[in-house]
Amino acid sequence: MNKSASHQIFYFSGTGNSLWSAKKIAEIIKGHDPAATCELHNMGSAVKSEKLIIEAQAVIIVFPSYAYDLPLAVRRFVKKAVFITPYIASFVTFGSSPMGTLGAMRRILRKKGVEKLFFGRIAAVENYLALFGPPKPAVLEHRLVLQKEASEEAGRAVVERRVNRVHMFTPLSSMVAFLFYCGTKIFYKRYRLGKNCNGCGVCEKICPVSAIVMKEGRPVFTKQCEHCQGCVNLCPLRAIRFGRVKHGTPGYRHPEIALQELSDRR
Repeated sequence: MNKSASHQIFYFSGTGNSLWSAKKIAEIIKGHDPAATCELHNMGSAVKSEKLIIEAQAVIIVFPSYAYDLPLAVRRFVKKAVFITPYIASFVTFGSSPMGTLGAMRRILRKKGVEKLFFGRIAAVENYLALFGPPKPAVLEHRLVLQKEASEEAGRAVVERRVNRVHMFTPLSSMVAFLFYCGTKIFYKRYRLGKNCNGCGVCEKICPVSAIVMKEGRPVFTKQCEHCQGCVNLCPLRAIRFGRVKHGTPGYRHPEIALQELSDRR
């Protein structure tokens, strides 16, 4: 990470929602101040660094809500990081509801000694096919508009260095998240491949935590899986199945994020 960058932006993204919002926030920042510099980093990769010291005028963290809580990779990243900055802004992207996700983030960040904190919500397209199925066209269009508006507002919040607080006591969210994270210990064993899998390796390339490895031309799912469902959504041949997601079920990727971009930013 370049310490000279005035804004360090960290994201976690399986299907492009959080990456798109992170890029939009950077666009707003640089539109306000052309001299501002913004660097984007995938938290799934950054957390593997032996030393995680982040120095900037502002740090922006963009991530999805998983079962009303933080993705495990995001939680590990924030706990491990040493922030040398006066300002951190955290934004959660969500399809149904983020509930206590931001409260969980605040519980960690308040121990980091950063003077100014801001927490924001960004409505996006629901991409958890195993529970909600593929989004309908009208819903997709509406949610993309909401995401654009919320991401632009998020960028303005950073420019203005807004601060706020969120509730940290969210017992229902904590209970649902606990059950979900217990599930992630076995979920990776429940992914199934169709006969049409051709070993293209896209799933391995886009996995934000490198939880998929190719062996003898076939993807193997490991216990590092965060259950982001990026592989299910982005498989070109729709050859990966999980739960109610059948072979051939249409997937979702943010329409303005290319598949290659998710691979390159891993």
